[in-house]
Amino acid sequence: MKNNKILRLTLAALFLALGILLPFLTGNNRVLGNVMSLMHIPVLLCGFVCGLPYGVAVGLITPLLRSLLVGMPPMVPVALAMAFELAAYGALAALLYRALPKNLPMLYLALILSMIGGRLVWGLASYIIFSAMGNPFTLQMFWTAAFINPLPGIIFHIVIIPPILLALQANKLFPLKGE
Repeated sequence: MKNNKILRLTLAALFLALGILLPFLTGNNRVLGNVMSLMHIPVLLCGFVCGLPYGVAVGLITPLLRSLLVGMPPMVPVALAMAFELAAYGALAALLYRALPKNLPMLYLALILSMIGGRLVWGLASYIIFSAMGNPFTLQMFWTAAFINPLPGIIFHIVIIPPILLALQANKLFPLKGE
C-alpha cells in the first residue's frame, strides 16, 4: 500500500513537470498555446492515473507555478482561471474514471466529459475574475475561447490521451480493466 502511494506521488510529480515543460513545444506562443492546450494533457493523465487528490493538486498548481517560473501564462486572469479549470480536469478525470465501467469507450466518455466540465469551470472562473477586474466576459468570449479556438487541441487530446493511458496500462501503471 505504501509503495502505491509513493508511485502515485512520483507520477504526480512527473505530470507536474510535464505540465511545466510541454508548453515550451509551442515556443510560449500564447495563441498556439491556447489552441493546443499542452498543459492540459498531463493534468488529465494525472487525474486518470493517480486519482482525485493528485489530479486536483497537479491541476491547481501547474498553471500557477508555470506562471511564476516562466511568466506564461500571465497570472491574472489566465493562470488563475486555468488553475480552477485544470483542477476540475484532474478531479473529473479521477471521479468519472472511478464511476464508469473500465473499458475503452467509457474512458473516452470520461475524457470528453472531463474536458467539457473543466471548460465550464474555466468559464465561471473567468467570468468572476473578469467581473472583479471590471471587464466584460461575454458568452461569445466563453464559446470562442473554450471551444472554438482550441478545437484542434481538443481533438488532439481525444486522439492522444487514450493511447497514452493504454501504454501506461501495458506497463501496469494504469488499470483500465478493474482496479
